[in-house]
Amino acid sequence: MKRFTSGLMTTPEYDWWWGKRVNDNIPVLSQENARPIEKHFQVVPSELEIIKQDFEKRSLELGREIKQLEEEKMRLGLDVNIQKLEAEKLRKGKNKAEEDLDSLKTDYKKLRLSIRTVGLGKTSEKWRITNNGKSSSNALKVRLEIETTSWVRLWLKYEKWPIIYKP
Repeated sequence: MKRFTSGLMTTPEYDWWWGKRVNDNIPVLSQENARPIEKHFQVVPSELEIIKQDFEKRSLELGREIKQLEEEKMRLGLDVNIQKLEAEKLRKGKNKAEEDLDSLKTDYKKLRLSIRTVGLGKTSEKWRITNNGKSSSNALKVRLEIETTSWVRLWLKYEKWPIIYKP
């Protein structure tokens, strides 16, 4: 709208009215929709900032992977220690079994020697010649059964068999 002025025709009331007049065709900013100008601008990160962000992301991922690998290494180390302890336990058991076997062998040799010294290792013909009476042979049989039973029980004890020898 054009304003026409010619001289002193405008009065102060007219100027006041002219300032208060609202034109509906002109958009007016309202305080409700007002945003700071910084929000209207978009900040585009530089190439260096993008690379830096990617590096930080990758660094965090690698840090997590390192922690997982360290935990796995620790678990595997514990597993190795357990395996070593079990192997040592088995080795000790094997050594004890070998010692028991050796002691059984020596006990068996002693038994054979005692049987020979007593004279139980004779053949049946020699027994007939030496022992004509039943009483002496029965006594020797009882003694032989007692000796063999004790040695067999000892042997079974070392072998840890639940079988009991019954003559």
